[in-house]
Amino acid sequence: MHIQTNENLVSPDFFRRLAAVAAREALPRFRLPGAVVNKAAGGFDPVTEADRETERAIRDLVRAEYPGHGILGEEFGNEGADAGYVWVIDPIDGTRSFISGIPLWGTLVGLTENGQAVAGMMAQPFIGELFYAAGNGAFYEGPRAEAGVRLSTTSTQNLADATLFTTTPAIFEPDRRASYDRLEKQVRLARYGTDCYAYCMLAAGQIDCVVEAGLYPYDIVALIPIIEQAGGVVTDWDGRPAEQGGGIVAAANAALHTQIMGVLHGE
Repeated sequence: MHIQTNENLVSPDFFRRLAAVAAREALPRFRLPGAVVNKAAGGFDPVTEADRETERAIRDLVRAEYPGHGILGEEFGNEGADAGYVWVIDPIDGTRSFISGIPLWGTLVGLTENGQAVAGMMAQPFIGELFYAAGNGAFYEGPRAEAGVRLSTTSTQNLADATLFTTTPAIFEPDRRASYDRLEKQVRLARYGTDCYAYCMLAAGQIDCVVEAGLYPYDIVALIPIIEQAGGVVTDWDGRPAEQGGGIVAAANAALHTQIMGVLHGE
């Protein structure tokens, strides 16, 4: 198989197949007792059998369809990551929600071309939703949209009218916490705790911006194309490409993004 760089980079059907194999592994383990392993030497960074088995299944499908591509996954690391095309996997983004029985987690699979995020999906199997971008727009499929609906971000340009999401203000280091708090005071509404779901709600035009810190590539690569192909902007806190993670600023449009960056940097 090959990728068309002028139109669809990946077929929507392949994203549906990825979502199906992920659901096969994750859903039977959701809201069931299971072992939770803490990966962090200090603090709490949970991983479950569902994380590992879901990533295994996704890797198997990617290898079968794109044997020349590299893979980077949260649970099993790099595999040919110096290839021109690399698939970036977070099998369950929002493991804390998963182990708490809250369906605000999702499977993230993104594709980079020479380091740039060009296609991606977020699947939430319990709700039955799929968000994806394959090169010619961002789309949603779910209970009310089986055939796929094109996504579009909002036209909100004033912070006073904006809805802001972050996982929790506790993720920010003290200097950035002060910047975040300054931003939160200027928006209409701030909400917490939705991980990858927040970025998809941004692409769907439900909210206006997401600001976070401490992300890894597998937390954001799949989401960048969904937001950008819906009309939004995603960078790090310094305005650089977001593929490497770190601090993230995602906004519905360039004007709002510029406003947010100004507040964060005290301009």
